[in-house]
Amino acid sequence: MIRDEETLGLLLDSVSRFVREQLIPLEDELAETDRVPAQVVEQMRELGLFGLCIPEEYGGLALTMEEEVLFAFEIARTSPAFRSLIGTNNGIGSQGIVIDGTEEQKRNYLPRLASGEIIGSFALTEPESGSDAASLRTTAVRDGDHYVLNGTKRFITNAPQADIFTVMARTDPKGKGGNAISAFIVEKGTPGLSLGKVDKKMGQRGAHTCDVVFEDCRVPAANLIGGKEGVGFKTAMKVLDKGRLHIAAVCVGVAGRMLDDALRYAMERRQFGQPIAQFQLIQAMLADSRAEIYAARCMVLDAARRRDAGGDVSTEASCCKLFASEMCGRVADRAVQIHGGAGYVSDYSIERFYRDVRLFRIYEGTTQIQQLVIARNMIREAGN
Repeated sequence: MIRDEETLGLLLDSVSRFVREQLIPLEDELAETDRVPAQVVEQMRELGLFGLCIPEEYGGLALTMEEEVLFAFEIARTSPAFRSLIGTNNGIGSQGIVIDGTEEQKRNYLPRLASGEIIGSFALTEPESGSDAASLRTTAVRDGDHYVLNGTKRFITNAPQADIFTVMARTDPKGKGGNAISAFIVEKGTPGLSLGKVDKKMGQRGAHTCDVVFEDCRVPAANLIGGKEGVGFKTAMKVLDKGRLHIAAVCVGVAGRMLDDALRYAMERRQFGQPIAQFQLIQAMLADSRAEIYAARCMVLDAARRRDAGGDVSTEASCCKLFASEMCGRVADRAVQIHGGAGYVSDYSIERFYRDVRLFRIYEGTTQIQQLVIARNMIREAGN
């Protein structure tokens, strides 16, 4: 749902220009330093990018899902690490509070997340529970006006920079599955909270992950999201449905960038006396990529509109995440192939993108998890 075409157009034009004029020229610096330049962080704050999806009464822009994916198509046309910095504040790092938080929690945290004053992070994955998130082992035991958290979270995006963590923990030690899990807001500096070393990843330099460790970490009971035990897993799943649509849109955007780079190279690179773009087998790779990007874009927009209309898009979100992330991998592979030997050296951005986009098939639920979600929903619907 687009609320105001003119206002949205101004936002998308600003973001497109920001990407083209500010971010793309800094891609090599980002890759070399493994850090988003400070001036970029400040520019993102000035543009309001940290609060795109936070309600207006808390200082955000309250983009609808359709507006959010249109934004993601644009911001993703550069190194994914730039988007990752604002991604958790708009997505998994804030949406648990937006969807199920108490009014006090919203007023305490959302305005600062929206302004970029603080960075949010979402701590669900553990060393022995990733795809099977409902089996997480981190515990939260009530002790007076506090909960005592113990456990380890793994691969937590933006954890090294985070000021608050949305943490999923088991509050019912005897319970099994999602009903025994609750969600907490844990602030940086809380005694008993520590961070592991920053992970050395295959790609996405500038976007950091690490372990988050809780050892007898006492968290105020007031930081139980929604003030109720046992609803944390449902909160997480609501957050992930939205996040999967967002990541699918990011896949569309970055695939478009890779295809543009591959087309430009194919029109400039000459072999046998003519540009390689004139060869039909190169044209086939370009055409297949264009068609798949178009298909993914249509899927993402359709699912976003259904969500804005109030529909349950669990199946559609998983379909989009599955198709768009796999499509993005295929486009990256073809783009390297079109570049030939040049695609295997770091002088060309496609070498970096090829490594960066591999993550999209893994996080926010692997391709295999999306397949299970889709099939189980189909079976359940057929049985009703």
